[in-house]
Order: sequence, then C-alpha cells, then structure tokens
Amino acid sequence: MQVSTKGRYALRLMVDLGSAEPDYYTPLREVSERQSISEKYLEQIVRPLSKAGLVTSARGVFGGYKLAQDPENITVGQILRSVEGELAPIPCSKREAECIRTNTCVTKDVWQSIKESVDQVVDNITLQELVNRSTQNRGACPSELV
Repeated sequence: MQVSTKGRYALRLMVDLGSAEPDYYTPLREVSERQSISEKYLEQIVRPLSKAGLVTSARGVFGGYKLAQDPENITVGQILRSVEGELAPIPCSKREAECIRTNTCVTKDVWQSIKESVDQVVDNITLQELVNRSTQNRGACPSELV
C-alpha cells in the first residue's frame, strides 16, 4: 500500500493547522509558503478534510482554516481516510468489497491482516502527537521527500 501525495500533504497541512493558535484561521497561502505546497493543491486537499469535519473555514480578511476538533481527538487514520478513502492494500480487503473468490482465496487473510495492521497504527497516532513531534524537530521532514 502506498499513500498518495494528497495523503502526505494532508498530514502536513493538518500538522501546520494544529501548530497554530486554536482560534486562529490560517490562510492557505501561509501554509503553502511554510510547507512548499501549491496553494491550488491545498485547496483540493482541504475540501475532503472539511467534509469529514476535521477543519472549518472562515471567509474574509481574517479568514482561512482551523481545526474543527482538538488535535488529540483527530487521528492520522481519519485524516488519511478523508483524502485517500479506505486504507486497503488491495480492493478485496475493503470492508464493503466482495470478491467472487472470497470463500476459496488462500491469500485473503494475508491482505486482511495487512489492512488491520495499518488501521491499528494510523488509528492510534493522534494529530497532537505529530504536532508535538513537529515542534521538537522543526525542519526534520524535507519537503522534497514528503
């Protein structure tokens, strides 16, 4: 399983917003400059995050985006699923997916175990943990690698 650029950038956006003052609406232009991510691309990323109830927005001169919840209540899994969809190594390991070979497939349990392991990891790391790491390790994540 490989997380797309959209998923990686969504995490960076959320860490950036989580590092701001709780009542401050951060313009995407500021995030774009700090994270070296196109503002247009951030606009595409923020839509599903907003739809998932993870960010909220305000218009106007003091407008922008902020977290809709406390960062300790947001998980990496929620963020990734909002922009990536279900985190499954192959389509038949998704919850809603049905495969015609489901009763005879000897590898089904392998894929399901991988999915459950990924879910276990991403659902147990909070945005607050990433924000804390970010403040301790400023600049430790080169943008060209993420």
